[in-house]
Amino acid sequence: MHGRTQRVLLRKWLGVSTLWLTAACGPGTVSESPEPEARSAALFAGEPLVSAASGRCLDVQAESRTPGAGLQLYGCHGRINQAFTFTAAGELRTYDNALCVDTASGQTAQGTRAVIATCTGLPAQKWTLNANGAVVHTASGLCLDVEGAKTADGTPVIVWDCNGQTNQKWSRPAAPDTQAPTPPGNLVTSNLTCNSVTLSWTGSTDNVGVAFYDIYHDGQQMKSVDGSARSTSLTVVPGATWGLYVNARDAAGNVSQASPTLPLTPPQCQADTTPPTAPTQLTGTASGTSVTLSWTGSTDNVGVTGYDVLRNGTKVGTATGTTYADSGLAASTAYTYTVVARDAQGNVSTPSNALSLTTGAACANPICSVTQVTTDTDIPWGLVPLADGTVLYSRRDAQDIVRLNPVTGAKTTLGTVPNVQSTDGEGGLLGLAVSPSFATDRWLYIMHTSPTDNRIVRIQVTAGFTLDLASEQVLVQGLLRNKFHNGGRLRWGPDGKLYASTGDAQNGANSQNTSNLAGKVLRLNPDGTIPSDNPFGNLVWSYGHRNPQGLAFDSAGRLWEQEFGNSVMDETNLIVKGGNYGWPDCEGTVSQSGSGCATAGYLAPKQTYSTAEGSCSGIAIVRDVLYVACQRGTRLYREVISGTSLTNVTPYFVGTYGRLRTVEPSVDGNLWLTTSNVGDKDSIPNNSNETLYRVLLGN
Repeated sequence: MHGRTQRVLLRKWLGVSTLWLTAACGPGTVSESPEPEARSAALFAGEPLVSAASGRCLDVQAESRTPGAGLQLYGCHGRINQAFTFTAAGELRTYDNALCVDTASGQTAQGTRAVIATCTGLPAQKWTLNANGAVVHTASGLCLDVEGAKTADGTPVIVWDCNGQTNQKWSRPAAPDTQAPTPPGNLVTSNLTCNSVTLSWTGSTDNVGVAFYDIYHDGQQMKSVDGSARSTSLTVVPGATWGLYVNARDAAGNVSQASPTLPLTPPQCQADTTPPTAPTQLTGTASGTSVTLSWTGSTDNVGVTGYDVLRNGTKVGTATGTTYADSGLAASTAYTYTVVARDAQGNVSTPSNALSLTTGAACANPICSVTQVTTDTDIPWGLVPLADGTVLYSRRDAQDIVRLNPVTGAKTTLGTVPNVQSTDGEGGLLGLAVSPSFATDRWLYIMHTSPTDNRIVRIQVTAGFTLDLASEQVLVQGLLRNKFHNGGRLRWGPDGKLYASTGDAQNGANSQNTSNLAGKVLRLNPDGTIPSDNPFGNLVWSYGHRNPQGLAFDSAGRLWEQEFGNSVMDETNLIVKGGNYGWPDCEGTVSQSGSGCATAGYLAPKQTYSTAEGSCSGIAIVRDVLYVACQRGTRLYREVISGTSLTNVTPYFVGTYGRLRTVEPSVDGNLWLTTSNVGDKDSIPNNSNETLYRVLLGN
């Protein structure tokens, strides 16, 4: 069955774009769907029926799929229980054509409730939509009617003598606008000062019209302006190097791909050549294989921005305060430390007093040692350990997959993944997961960006560890892509389902639309089909996410998720079925729009981090301890799971290894850790200098 697919089209009506989901037929498939061309015409009619009297939609009560469940009037929300198809056979079908509209017990009497039923082809399931908007029951000649001409949610829908009143008239919504604007171009800056700049661009085109332009730097939204604007003033940070870009957005919420990136580095507001004073009174203690340092802070004519910690003369970390913990050291080894202070213009103080400390004879710490296993010229993104002790990792911009033997350090390439395209940002070859039965089925699951979308595919790995490209199956496609906010992590659950994180594609409105797969945690069967117990009848498991990139399960089978915020805070969430995590109204615990974080039904994060100390991507759980790898924060958080809380939150390796992208459990109960320091946002292959580490855990 390799290479054959069954496609399910979800029409995103009410102003939302059309989305294709592709589920590959896997082993054990007992029947085949019609070819895509045969199905698509019928399923395109899977749209709401809107009552002329109220503007509300025909709805299957409580989203039930049980035969006999009644039809009712309800506010239009775009979910699958409001999508109906008139077939060529005269049936009125719903739930992706799986069930038919019938009358209760097949009755034809006036006042009989309209219900859903298993499709039989009998006359009681035949209906006609007339030109005047009446839906006529073929067997009885009665019309589909909103009981008592009421307009409230929950009003039953019945059959009644046709009378031409508005409670018997139904319509299809106008065809939605699904076409995104073209990308803006020709970005130019002017009037640059230390804290402001004017950004100009060439406008986009759109089939209806551009409503807004959204201005970003490095994935963080700075502001939005009217669609008629071609320039705007921005507030910038002195000396900070940013990559500016612009997206166009239309009134229907379609967002363009991003403009090219324009680098910008504002000057400092004043010349400063005076270094800070030296830190003083450096003291510390050694415990096991960790050292804790403290010192008296420096002064500066403008201001101290941070401290560099040097071990044996080499910088090993940074601190904004006057303490630092150095972990993962060798046992019974003497180390000499000094500390220097920095200001905003890079002036560095003379060193503090030197301090010599000797570690203990054995590890008595949560983290015992860190060993560099290999380096890479590209960005390691997804990483999976195999049962034989080797690991597979994806190279985001080079678009290939590497097998690493940590014992010998030998690396071999499995091959290049087809149809991958980067985004001049953070898209490309992303998450990996191996089948739970990899030893026998050899399936490798891959999430990646293509020229048109983000998608999840699976490819078999040969016994000689090469990619069998002929076996490739596209499981999910049509996931919205953009320069940033592509999500990308894959993780198997203890329920045998595959979970995937998707970004909002730089349009927060996507996150709150449960018919749209962007800004979500998805849950799918191993062959890409939709599990029957998913909450919204599609692949969505949870929603209201901005750019989730970390997924991990604890020993109780609960799913934890790590998510990038915009400019205020990142968050760690405990994911529940159907849960809404608040973006874009709520960022972490800070309200951004509407009713904000106080909105009924929004679930609060279990832990938040300022973006300066966060920008965290991957997470791993070992012995019910959560480890969080952070980029801008250049640290690894260790957090103990206690009930539904995260306790004893401790940062490690602050500034030691730079930006940390991925953390994964090893087969022996320790950790793999990767960096993302160079070329992180430019999509250029092999222009990086990254490291893969093994982290030995203690108690």
